[in-house]
Amino acid sequence: MNPAARLKAVLDIQDRINASRIPMDLTVGDYMRNRRYIGAKDRAEIVDRVYKIARHRARLGWVLEQVGAEDLVRNRALAQLVTLEGKKEIEHFFDGSQYGPEPLTDEEKALVPKLIEVDLSKAPENILLEIPANYEPSLRAYFGADFNAEMTAMLEGATLDLRVNTIQKTREEVQASLAKDAVLTDESAVSPWGLRTRTKVYLAATKAFKAGWIDIQDEGSQLIAVACNAQPGQQVLDYCAGGGGKTLALANAMKVKGRIVAMDMEESRLLKSKDRFRRARVSDIIEVRPLSDERHRKWLKRQKETFDCCLVDAPCSGTGTWRRNPDTRWKNYGPDLSETLKTQADILDRVVHTVKPGGRIVYATCSILTEENEQQVDAFLTRHPDFELANLKDVWPDGVTPPCDGKYMRLTPHRNGTDGFFAAVLVKKGTPEAV
Repeated sequence: MNPAARLKAVLDIQDRINASRIPMDLTVGDYMRNRRYIGAKDRAEIVDRVYKIARHRARLGWVLEQVGAEDLVRNRALAQLVTLEGKKEIEHFFDGSQYGPEPLTDEEKALVPKLIEVDLSKAPENILLEIPANYEPSLRAYFGADFNAEMTAMLEGATLDLRVNTIQKTREEVQASLAKDAVLTDESAVSPWGLRTRTKVYLAATKAFKAGWIDIQDEGSQLIAVACNAQPGQQVLDYCAGGGGKTLALANAMKVKGRIVAMDMEESRLLKSKDRFRRARVSDIIEVRPLSDERHRKWLKRQKETFDCCLVDAPCSGTGTWRRNPDTRWKNYGPDLSETLKTQADILDRVVHTVKPGGRIVYATCSILTEENEQQVDAFLTRHPDFELANLKDVWPDGVTPPCDGKYMRLTPHRNGTDGFFAAVLVKKGTPEAV
């Protein structure tokens, strides 16, 4: 594909994103699945530009405002090319060919020199940092002097992290196998199961991926499973299991010995995870119980002091994933924050009875907002004084150093090179029963 054809694909995807009610990664995926003829290099360039436009939404809006231009898909593409990519000759991108965009109109041609003159450095800080107004006070209050550095790190693209299914192969064996397929990796900084690719790569063609030795999972997400410290023979409840990524990590930590119950409101997504469990050879210890089924909700109510650990990876704002989901800064695909906070508290109250004395609830989010994290934990402890907040060093697995000091696991791209994650280990007071 030539530059014009690639830009035409970018504009088509942008139109679809603007009209869609689903996250942009799904829209991009749907577009590419129906166009197998687009080569890997072209796909990478198209997707990169689509994400850059999404990542620079506030900047591009400000630039267009400075030159008095309408906020249109083509104008945003022009602003991205000229102002952010520094291109001055752009008519070849709009060549009017069969597979390219329509030629520039006279109005668009007149816009180019105006865009060249825009001094982006004069934009307000919240524009340069792409901070939505509704989240800015909370983030400034939490990060303080580190606010600028933290938000700048959130503008970068996410890393590609892998979790090794250690019941099949060791991390070293998988690393060697990937290297044979020209995929170079480094061991994760903290996760005992993690690898990080040195560049963005196509994993589907590798032996390790085909054999089910690896899954794509951010190191921060892996560390939530590490915080559960699940041991062989234990009983674990993964209440918000979603697609089963952390369920798989727990099964590996337990060496496929014990019992895991995976629950979630999204039945279709949860049921699809069964294939992942079979592929990873851990399905024997995992029960799948969709919460959409009344029978499973009644079952949960009967589970008094059944589980050694209950993982609550709660639905949240997703602010910690802005690197990989830049559209969610500006577009809300679910409940607003006030409703989400109520849901988080309700979930914690639903599972609190399931944990044994001495057992733990691991409360986690992919959020960087204190309202969803520390404040939610404080409110839980007020409602349930039979639980206490543990120091990470006291409950972390042997041989693994906690990524944070104190009682909260707070991960950010700036501090840890991961997505933004939070976890707290809430231990039920009392003496565990002898095994």
